[in-house]
Amino acid sequence: MPAVSFIDAIPNHVSIDEHRSLTGATPASFSDIPPVLRQKVDDVRVAFDPPLDGFSPEDGARGTLYIIDSVLAFKSSTGRAFQIEYPSISLHATSRGDSGPFLYCQLDEPPAASLDDDDDDDTPGMRELSLTPQGVSSLEPIFEALSYCASLHPDPQESDDGDGDGDGDEDDAYVDADATAFEAFNGEEGEELSEVGRAALAHLEAIIHDPCERQPENHPSASKVNGTPEEGQFSDGEEPS
Repeated sequence: MPAVSFIDAIPNHVSIDEHRSLTGATPASFSDIPPVLRQKVDDVRVAFDPPLDGFSPEDGARGTLYIIDSVLAFKSSTGRAFQIEYPSISLHATSRGDSGPFLYCQLDEPPAASLDDDDDDDTPGMRELSLTPQGVSSLEPIFEALSYCASLHPDPQESDDGDGDGDGDEDDAYVDADATAFEAFNGEEGEELSEVGRAALAHLEAIIHDPCERQPENHPSASKVNGTPEEGQFSDGEEPS
């Protein structure tokens, strides 16, 4: 399933106050209560790299961002709209660009269908997404709300214990290094990252701030990566229910 899905309308949702009222009334089924809208931000610019088929630069020039417990959604001023499932967002961070601070996201895309039936390469692809609000002050609330909603949708592969019965040993939560083909680069003499690896590393270092870098408190361009939301960072100034 692609990371980005086009939609005809923004998914149904309720505010935090509406959600509190609905849950306080003891509904017949809690599953029927719509998900909570954590942030709604107007005048947001969206860009994909590589470009997304069916979504033009005009579509991404201006629109409204919806950070809902269930999905991240965007509706352009042109009427075009899309949504992204949170498990598809492998990384998000506040970054600086030539035009100012923005929110940078990496999206995991399914591997493209191979033309060679004998090709077993199922390595997922990657697409970059940038979200640039017109008001810099909106960047921090967007980041905090996105971090919170992402925490509600952990990667199912990370929680898979192998047999699915939940009775395995605690050690089963760790992957046996001998059972994988992955080898960590340790910088030994004669070894170096590939050209692609170096390019990817240089790209990330260029756009994502060092979290240890000293920045004035609450500076809009201070970098955070996949952080944990703090109290009072949501749209109504209250903790999420």
